[in-house]
Amino acid sequence: MAAGVGGAALGRAALAAPLVLLYYCFSIGITFYNKWLMKSFPFPLLVTLLHLVLIFGLSALARALARCRSGRPRAELSWADCLRRAAPAALSTSLDIGLSNWSFLYVTVSLYTMTKSSAILFILLFSLLFKLEEMRVTLLLVVLLIAGGLFMFTYKSTQFSAQGFMLVLCASFLGGIRWTLTQILMQKAELGLQNPIDIMFHLQPLMFLGLFPLFAVFEGLPLSISEKLFHFHEAGMLCSLVGKLFLGGILAFGLGFSEFLLVSRTSSLTLSIAGIFKEICILFLATHLLGDRLSLLNWLGFAVCLSGISLHVILKAVNSKGCRTPGNDCERPPALFSCSGAQCSSHSTVVYLQCLRAGQPSLGDVAKAGGAAALSAESW
Repeated sequence: MAAGVGGAALGRAALAAPLVLLYYCFSIGITFYNKWLMKSFPFPLLVTLLHLVLIFGLSALARALARCRSGRPRAELSWADCLRRAAPAALSTSLDIGLSNWSFLYVTVSLYTMTKSSAILFILLFSLLFKLEEMRVTLLLVVLLIAGGLFMFTYKSTQFSAQGFMLVLCASFLGGIRWTLTQILMQKAELGLQNPIDIMFHLQPLMFLGLFPLFAVFEGLPLSISEKLFHFHEAGMLCSLVGKLFLGGILAFGLGFSEFLLVSRTSSLTLSIAGIFKEICILFLATHLLGDRLSLLNWLGFAVCLSGISLHVILKAVNSKGCRTPGNDCERPPALFSCSGAQCSSHSTVVYLQCLRAGQPSLGDVAKAGGAAALSAESW
């Protein structure tokens, strides 16, 4: 009996290990890619727009393959429904991604990683406002730990940029709105958007339209006179740039794919824990590869912030057990190419959310663990 249990555990670990490694490759890769690209092509909003176009094309291809494989139609929303129901989520998502990429012009990877972790504070805030969470003392403790850790990390930092910090902080605030609205959008079963591929397909055009005015105002004129694109001297320079931009789109789409694949084959808890260790890896690599300088107080602040995130993960794991009681009926998340989303029979919004999180990633977990996201590109 013990041998059977041990074998099953080893089997699960053997399955999870390559999926976590795949997730790390895309998630860590896109963080360092953004910083690297901004040094040679300082037009973050244009980069984001091009990535949105590429992700839209890849998600359309994935939907076409799914339709050929299953023989069943995918979810389709009219433009009127998209504008009425999905536009707020799309706008907040596009601004979150755009400002996040913009901040790489000013901040280090380590400061970006820590500040972006504060998104969970805003996610909890908006979850409370939309009654997706219940106010508890433990949530207050989570908020204090993360906020205190962020303060310690940025206090007297030798590589601190106020402009970049505010951009990331605004992106984190918009991320709280983004994930809350996306949670509500995915819970509307009549829309049929429970599958991330479908929601990616429908949100990308709206995200492009929402971010384009900001691009036109801040990057339109500088880009028109820049030698980076329109006034290049060699065709090889342009081909190299196109290749770099295409690589970013692949990383962004792969991040969403790997996150959903990890959760559908393991659990949201696995994604959350992997996300915590991913942030440790990013800071370690940033200090050794990019020369980011961190004091003892900065590292202590990072540890305090991670303890708050870890507490949040533990609380979600404990709460999700309520979904597995006989009175609650929750299905596992859909496979990537399935047509029906995960559903719960519970009538309570809070219990329904817990059931949803028991089988697929909570939006707080996804936002924290990947930043990027299972639904877009920043990394979503």
